[in-house]
Amino acid sequence: MRKLYWIIGLLVTLNAQAQLENQQNLFDPIFDFRATPYRSASGAPGEFYWQNRADYYIEANLDTEKHQLTADLTLTYTNNSPETLSFIWMQLDQNKFKADSRGTATMSVQGGRHIGNTTTGYTINALKVNGKDNKYLVDDTRLLIYLDDNPVKAKGGKTEVKISYVFDIPEYGADRMGREEFKKGWVYTMAQWYPRMCVYDDIKGWNVEPYLGAGEFYLEYGDLEYKITTDAQQVVVGSGELLNPAEVYTSEQMNRWAQARKSDETVTIIGEKEVGSKQARPDKKSLTWHFKIENARDIAFGASSAFIIDAAKIDLPNGKPCIAVSAYPEESGGKEAWGRSTEYSKASIEHNYEKWYVYPYTVAANIAGIVGGMEYPGVNFCSAEAKGEGLWGVTDHEFGHNWFPMIVGSNERLHPWMDEGFNTFINHYSTIAFNEGEYAGGQFSISLLRSKTILGYVFLNPNRESIATYPDVVQSNNLGVTAYFKPAIALGILREYVLGTERFDYAFSTYIERWAFKHPTPIDFFNTMENVAGEELDWFWKQWIYGTGTLDQAVEKVAYKENDPAKGAIITISNKKELILPATVEITEEGGNKIKVKLPVEIWQKGDDKAFEVNTTKKLTQVEIDPNKMLPDVNAANNIWKATD
Repeated sequence: MRKLYWIIGLLVTLNAQAQLENQQNLFDPIFDFRATPYRSASGAPGEFYWQNRADYYIEANLDTEKHQLTADLTLTYTNNSPETLSFIWMQLDQNKFKADSRGTATMSVQGGRHIGNTTTGYTINALKVNGKDNKYLVDDTRLLIYLDDNPVKAKGGKTEVKISYVFDIPEYGADRMGREEFKKGWVYTMAQWYPRMCVYDDIKGWNVEPYLGAGEFYLEYGDLEYKITTDAQQVVVGSGELLNPAEVYTSEQMNRWAQARKSDETVTIIGEKEVGSKQARPDKKSLTWHFKIENARDIAFGASSAFIIDAAKIDLPNGKPCIAVSAYPEESGGKEAWGRSTEYSKASIEHNYEKWYVYPYTVAANIAGIVGGMEYPGVNFCSAEAKGEGLWGVTDHEFGHNWFPMIVGSNERLHPWMDEGFNTFINHYSTIAFNEGEYAGGQFSISLLRSKTILGYVFLNPNRESIATYPDVVQSNNLGVTAYFKPAIALGILREYVLGTERFDYAFSTYIERWAFKHPTPIDFFNTMENVAGEELDWFWKQWIYGTGTLDQAVEKVAYKENDPAKGAIITISNKKELILPATVEITEEGGNKIKVKLPVEIWQKGDDKAFEVNTTKKLTQVEIDPNKMLPDVNAANNIWKATD
C-alpha cells in the first residue's frame, strides 16, 4: 500500500510539473459544440435549417408640416419553424424616443451618439389578425400579439397582421434616423419607421432584446413593398426599385435617368439651380412614391424638397441592371464633398461584389442628412457635412454593410463585431483599391499596428473590454474598439499573417455564400473558417474575440553551437503576454545576408520560451522578431537583438 501511495504521489508531482510546461488551455476548444439538424459542425446550415419569413406591404403618408408619419401596414408572417406559435413579437423602435423608455433611462446624462429627441413614440390605432381585431400588449420597444385562438402552424403556417399607426418624427433619432432643416427644406431620413418582426430562431427562440440605442438590429427576410405619399415638392429616395418613376419625375428627368443608367460618369437628374422650381416637379399637390425590394431584411427612405439628385450605372458581373444614386442639399454639394458621392458609391459597390459576393439590389442610394452614418438595404444615411476622405470613408463603410449584415444576416443586437468589424475589415481593401489609392494613406490598417495611437486605443486601454461584449453593455468609449477596430485588426492578422490570403479568402467567401440571407452565429463563423481553411483556430478566437490580452514577442538570446558561428546559431524567443501568434524571425549575418524563419503557433504549446536552430555560417549582426511590423506588439524594444562586438 505504501508503494501505491508513492506512485500516486509521483504522478501528481509529475503532472503538476507538466502543467507548468504546457499551455494546453490556450488551445482547448472555446465551446463544447454539438451539431444539430439545423447547424452543422462544419459551420454550414444543417440539412433541416429553417428561418421564418416576413413580407410587408405598407402605405404611408409623410406630413412635412406636422413632421409626422401615418401608415397602414400589412404583414404576412410565415412560420417555417417546427413549432406552432401561439404568440408573436414585433419591434416598435420609435418607442425608444418616449420619455419613459428603457432607452431614455439608460442614456448617459452627458448625452452621446445614441440619444434621441423625446417624442410620443408609436400610437397604434388598430391591429387586426387575419381580418379580426386582436389582443396585443405594448412593452417599451416590443409588441406582443396574442394568437391563442388562431396560432401560426409549424412548417409553413401563415398569419396576416394589419396595423394602423402614427408617430411624430424625432429631429435626432439615435443617429439612425431623423430630420434636418436646410435652406430649401427639411431632409427626412426615415428608418425604424414601421413595426418589424422580431426573429424567432433555433438558437434563442424569440429574440426580444429591447432597442436601447447602441445595439442595432436582427431582422427576418422577405419582400417589402411600400408607398410614400407626400406633398409634390418632396423627392423620395428609398430601398428597392422605384416602380412608378414616370409619375413622380418630369419627362426631362426621365430622359436623364435613362442616360444615367448607361453612364459610368455621374449624371445630374435634378440640379442645384432646379431645386425648388416648379419645372423640377410634376404639377400636382401630392405624389405617391411606390417602391419594392425583394429578399431583404429592412427598408428605409429619404425625402426632401431640397434634394439635388445625381446618378450613374453600377456594373454587376451578371449584367443585372443597377444604379448608384445620391441625394443631398446644396449645402453639401461640390466636388470636394457630395458632388463625388455617386462616384464613391459606384466604386464601393463594384469592389465589394467583385471581391466577396454579388450585390443583390438594383439601387444603391446615398442620402445626406442629420445621421452621421447608418446603413439599410440599398440605402445609406451619411452626414450632410461629410467631405473628401471622410465622405469616402462613411460612404464605403455604410455600403459595405450591404454584405454585413444585409446579406449575411447576423444578430447586430448581440454581436456587432460580426457586422461592424467584418465591414471595417473589408473597407480596408476597398479603400486601398479606390482611385489608385487616393485615400489609402489614411486608412486604418494592419500596417499601422505599431503606432502608439493604435496600441494605446485598442490594446493598452486599462478599461478595455472584449470584442464579445454586447453593444448596449460595453462602455460607450469602448464601442469603437470592440465592434469596429479590434475585430477588423483580428481579421487582417488572420488573413495576412496566420492563414495567408488564399486560404482566408476562400474560407471567408464560403462563409458569406453559406449564410447569405440567413442567420449565422459566432460559432457558425468559427467553424466555417476552421473547416474551410483547414486550421484549428480556437486559440485565436479565444484570445481575440473573448479576451483582452496583449501581445509581446521578444528575442531573448542568441548563441552559437559549440561557440562556433560556422556551425549554426541557437536563437531563443519568448512570448511575454497573454496573446499568442505565430512568430516570424529575421536573422542577419555579417555581410548582410538575411534568413527568414517562420514558426507556427504551436511553438507556444509547451511554454512561453522557444529555442530553435538556424543553419548559419557566419556571425550574426541582428535578429528581429516580426520584422515587417505586422503585429500589435506592445513592447517593440525587445523585438531586436544586435551583436555588441
